[in-house]
Amino acid sequence: MADFILVLDEGTTSTRAMLFDRDGTCHDSESRPLDQHYPRAGWVEHDAAQIWKRTLECGRTVVDRAGGADRIAAIGIANQRETVVFWSRRTGEPLAPAIVWQDRRSADLCRRLRDRGEEAGVQARTGLLLDPYFSGTKIAWALEHWPELKAAGDDLAIGTVESWLVWKLTGGEHLTDASNAARTLLMGLGTGQWDDGLVDLFGVPRAALPRITDNAGDFGTTDAFGGSIPITGLAGDQQAATIGQACLDRGTVKATYGTGAFVLANCGAVPPTSRHRLLSTVLWQLGGRRTYALEGSVFVAGSLMQWLRDSLKLIERADESEGLARSVEDNGGVYCVPALAGIGAPWWEAEARAALTGMSFSTTRAHVVRACLESMAHQTHDLQTAFAADGARWSCLRIDGGMVANDWMAQDLADMLDLEVERPGFAETTALGAAMLAGLGCGWFKDLSEAAAMRGAADRFKPAIDADDRDRRLAGWSAAVAAVVSAAAR
Repeated sequence: MADFILVLDEGTTSTRAMLFDRDGTCHDSESRPLDQHYPRAGWVEHDAAQIWKRTLECGRTVVDRAGGADRIAAIGIANQRETVVFWSRRTGEPLAPAIVWQDRRSADLCRRLRDRGEEAGVQARTGLLLDPYFSGTKIAWALEHWPELKAAGDDLAIGTVESWLVWKLTGGEHLTDASNAARTLLMGLGTGQWDDGLVDLFGVPRAALPRITDNAGDFGTTDAFGGSIPITGLAGDQQAATIGQACLDRGTVKATYGTGAFVLANCGAVPPTSRHRLLSTVLWQLGGRRTYALEGSVFVAGSLMQWLRDSLKLIERADESEGLARSVEDNGGVYCVPALAGIGAPWWEAEARAALTGMSFSTTRAHVVRACLESMAHQTHDLQTAFAADGARWSCLRIDGGMVANDWMAQDLADMLDLEVERPGFAETTALGAAMLAGLGCGWFKDLSEAAAMRGAADRFKPAIDADDRDRRLAGWSAAVAAVVSAAAR
């Protein structure tokens, strides 16, 4: 009997396979790390062959432990968005490194296009801004600088990570779902199709791109796990997390704190327009009809804890940060602006660099770690302000991701946002959302509302800080981030 959905959750630093039943219970999980390569400052690459190999290992392990492919009803895939893979249609092997979403190598191209006055038109068609974050600028850079891609001609295939995995799993299906296509700078937000003007603007060969599909449906079958299993759910990780948080009604909002931090607000069936440098994006597409979201993207969140651990050696494990934050009364005047990979919404300064300010001889390791944790709430507050200015005021924030296991941080978010914060009992909502879509695609559920029962119960955190203390902290943050943004603009 097919009891489980197999989810392949492709993150930035790891790949995982997880098994879910109809109730949303995760029965098994297997993960492998993914190596990140930094050939130059601001460049971040993956080996697409490693992504495939380790995904296969994780999937085979959990399928074998479940009793074989006959126990698997369908596969759902969630993936790090904007990362671009280049491969050969003939051999199915990568032709170049995968350029990761964090990569900033196309900053000069973005600046040239902005200087030419292209950004307004691009934003109107895509809902996005001209920033190295998005796939289209990465593709344009790669085609200009890597001769092997131009030489490939009609043999070249280009896609985001879910597209790469579907190709490998099915032996040649070249497709991408609308939530991932919407992050490329190449898809028309209103049409759901590749836009000829945008394809020409970035010099992308149309024939190398995949076809755009719904987020749930029949995406082919795979024999990679010992038997024939259909692939029925696909979504970019942040859209998957929004679905996993059951943000199915207009106005519901979630924030995921993983490698980066991403806030999405469900805006319904009409593409929203931002005047405060937020992104408009596809939340999901079902039956050819799209639901849209406003999004605020923060480039550095959990990766800040990794930096404290691996580069500064201030902590040995990420979970030490909660105890250190609690060990001091406040931040001691220290603020962290974590622009280690530029700074995202609502600033969008690709050249910004991180800063620790306000330190003195009384500053301790605990103050620095606390300031880094506090920066999550500070950045989220900036996004809250921008969302409200765009008419998408938050009434509650649903949070998830690896960082929010930290109770201190969850409470700090509630305090700084002056808002109730809701954390589900099962925090891996990206994988859960992919399971919900796959369950819909294979017939387990009649719609997403029925699938939302998989989410389960949640904990709630209410504001408990004095308003003067909140205002004092936010004023210190505003000064610190303004200095970083000003320096980047010079």
